[in-house]
Amino acid sequence: MRTGTRVHSHRTGAPASELRYVAAVPATSDIARARSALARKLRDGLEQRGYLEVETPIAVPFAGQEPHLRPFETTFTPDPPIAPAGVEGARRLHLHTSPEYAMKRLLARPGFSRCYQLARVFRDGELSRTHNPEFTLLELYAAPGSAHTIMADLEQLLFACASEAPARKGHGRGSGTISLRPPFERLTCREAFSRYAGFDPLALETDAFAQAARASGVRPAPDASWDDLFTQVLLERIEPALGIDRPTYLTEYPASQAALARLKPAEPRVAERFELYAAGLELANGFTELCDSREQRQRLREEQEVRRRLGREVFPLDEKFLSALDRIGEAGGVAVGFDRLLMLLTGAETVADVLLLPAVDEYPAARRAP
Repeated sequence: MRTGTRVHSHRTGAPASELRYVAAVPATSDIARARSALARKLRDGLEQRGYLEVETPIAVPFAGQEPHLRPFETTFTPDPPIAPAGVEGARRLHLHTSPEYAMKRLLARPGFSRCYQLARVFRDGELSRTHNPEFTLLELYAAPGSAHTIMADLEQLLFACASEAPARKGHGRGSGTISLRPPFERLTCREAFSRYAGFDPLALETDAFAQAARASGVRPAPDASWDDLFTQVLLERIEPALGIDRPTYLTEYPASQAALARLKPAEPRVAERFELYAAGLELANGFTELCDSREQRQRLREEQEVRRRLGREVFPLDEKFLSALDRIGEAGGVAVGFDRLLMLLTGAETVADVLLLPAVDEYPAARRAP
């Protein structure tokens, strides 16, 4: 699904200049204990809410279509003496960037209507203060469900893990802590842009949007598209203001940024998509899931065209995933960055602080001089 999360906001890594702030840190047993304790609390909370833990393959034959993600590759080569009938020759595989496709296939089956996974996921090229190329996502899905029910489940789950979190450097006011007590703040994208940038993006065409962005202090590229402008203003003006005293759900993203989310029936210009922010961290990305295979196929083809224009490889569609969608009904889901959540709860400044063997230790060539 997704980026930091489902990333999906799936925004990929930081500019090279940010890498200089990533420093290798010696792992301690305290990190291991903290990771274990958080995983245990999440599992306990989800099982109490009726979610079933599942495992899906890491190496998959169909990569996701997100235009700005690069999956790692590997190859399956069957041993002829033991290969089952019909498996011949080497098969190219990818390490999944999210377990979303596989989990939705399970969601369509009886007995998996509420399921979750703590999944190791992989995204080539992502390395910054808040990115590691291999990381852990908590993904959970519920059918029936919606963005609203998932937001309610998630805020209760996080509160069960901790009642408050330390304010990270440059974030938080007053006590130096951030309350995790529900309900979290909820702001639509239109409300957030009006409050922190001074304009409503959905009311503007590209040229007017660029002018409004410049007036807010953002310097867009001359050829920036509407979506480029939205993302740049979001990153520079909106995100830094979110989740200061308590976590904030940013909701109702523009339809052009729906990803795998359903459009809002009463207002199809926006999608039933949300992201969760706290203390300067993007923690989660969730949707009312799009469970219409025709519409999803069209969106994936549009993403294929974007990949083609960017000069990236275009991957074939996952037909098993698409065929499962029509059997799900209404559903909600979210991807939560486990490592970023641990950063929030411990006050860590970088993701390397909460990993036992971060990439900056394991990939020495990736380090940059201070």
